[in-house]
Amino acid sequence: MTHGPCGGVTGSRGCEVAPLPCPFVELPTVRWTGPPRPAPGPEPHLLALMRQRPVVVADLPSQALSRVSLQRAAETVAGQVDAVLLGDHGGARVQFPPTHRAAIVQAQGVPVWQGLTCRDRNRVALEGELAGLADVGVAAVHCVTGDHTDVGDRPDARPVFDLDSTQLAAAAAAAGLLVSVGETPTGPPARRRPARLAEKVRAGAQVCFVNHAGPAGAVADFVQAATDAGADVPFVACVAVALDPGSAAELRRFTGLVLPAGYLDAIESARDPRRAGIAAAIALAESYLAVPGVRGVDLSTVPTPGRELSTAAALAEIGAELT
Repeated sequence: MTHGPCGGVTGSRGCEVAPLPCPFVELPTVRWTGPPRPAPGPEPHLLALMRQRPVVVADLPSQALSRVSLQRAAETVAGQVDAVLLGDHGGARVQFPPTHRAAIVQAQGVPVWQGLTCRDRNRVALEGELAGLADVGVAAVHCVTGDHTDVGDRPDARPVFDLDSTQLAAAAAAAGLLVSVGETPTGPPARRRPARLAEKVRAGAQVCFVNHAGPAGAVADFVQAATDAGADVPFVACVAVALDPGSAAELRRFTGLVLPAGYLDAIESARDPRRAGIAAAIALAESYLAVPGVRGVDLSTVPTPGRELSTAAALAEIGAELT
């Protein structure tokens, strides 16, 4: 990694996969010295939509390597959200290639915000995926460095990390795609996260997904600090969606997860966790959308295995309420 730190820095400023301190915590913010951000072309549809109203993006819960599961989940959320974020599968590292997954979902009439990680592909493979995503006409691409292979179900796989998220954002912008990146406001060193985001914007990022940061006030503080640092882009705040004890447990595994006090506890202890989870997500999303600079939310969830379709139905219900 060149442009660290990633989102996996622990509260003790260590690495999530090795008993070592993160070297980027004590270093100055790494500046972007690559090619300048490409001159803007025609405004992408999602950016134009964000100027009119907030957008609702949703993770798409489906079974890994299942065309039918992807199709059914996409059919369920179609028309209820503005786009689906196709990131890493929550329970399986091996999945369809990004371009193939995007084509399957878009064939169901759902705009795709495709996630692309640097963990499993060198720069040649990443550039090939970017060309493919541009060719199939995805709505946007979300550039992330990616979790280490020691985290997940394939620790036997060798990590690549030929590029990091900042470098990938530059490549995606050069490919003519709408580019988003993520940032973790609470990850050490929190005070330098806004400046790090500004460097990603200089490289080519046009939208920032704000990883789980707690109550609306914390999101507002980060958005203001990032804007002051030069990251003058629309922000999409991530909203944790838990519908049962299993999905709540999966969310708790996120490194650096910060939620409003008692958020998951209240859902788990409710008489009807599903209804409580839907109501809590709507309320949290509405509080984020009231923050100046936040132009959308991402409904973020990891479904309990076997409940992918019912989880998609809940996301559709939340999306319909917010749009």
